[in-house]
Amino acid sequence: MNAPRSSASAGVWSAGGHAPRQRISDDRIAELVLEAAAGDQASWDALVEQFTGLLWAVVRAYRLGDADAADVVQETWLRLVESLDKLHDPARVGGWLATTARRECMRVLRARQRQVPVGDEAVDQVSPDLPPGESLIMMERHEAVWRGFSSLRDRDQALLRLLIAEPSPTYEEISAALGMPIGSIGPSRQRALERLRRALRSQRAMALLAE
Repeated sequence: MNAPRSSASAGVWSAGGHAPRQRISDDRIAELVLEAAAGDQASWDALVEQFTGLLWAVVRAYRLGDADAADVVQETWLRLVESLDKLHDPARVGGWLATTARRECMRVLRARQRQVPVGDEAVDQVSPDLPPGESLIMMERHEAVWRGFSSLRDRDQALLRLLIAEPSPTYEEISAALGMPIGSIGPSRQRALERLRRALRSQRAMALLAE
């Protein structure tokens, strides 16, 4: 196999990498895997662009800090380079990546024997272009939602992080990332959202969010 140059995608491995909003078809994903296995750099880059959002959602779901998260994402891609021509079902490479990332996260957590606070837990910065009044309201909304989200149990937080990844991961990929049966994802999502709504109500934040 003429493996693609993994270094060409180093920029996408960073926390600032951007994933596409549209998910490509399974048939096209399978084609990209086969082309990348044959050494096509453009196909490899397309795979990295397609699934980087998923991998960052996985590492954030396991509450890794920035440095450990970046290491896990990079290690996952390196493992794929080594396995491109060995995948039994190239169309399901997303599930393979999610499983590999989950295992790498668990390895890091076991090595540290503690969970590292996630590096992006600070409230998002509000655009300085907003008028002062709107900026304050926006900041209050962010803080209210974050307080509610932070009060959820780890499993709920992990699931919700994955569900808002872009492009949206499949249930198979979420199942692989969390070790959760596919059939339980929908009900778990509903319960997590209901717990979030209750947390926001308990903080009297719903009125603020409705403004």
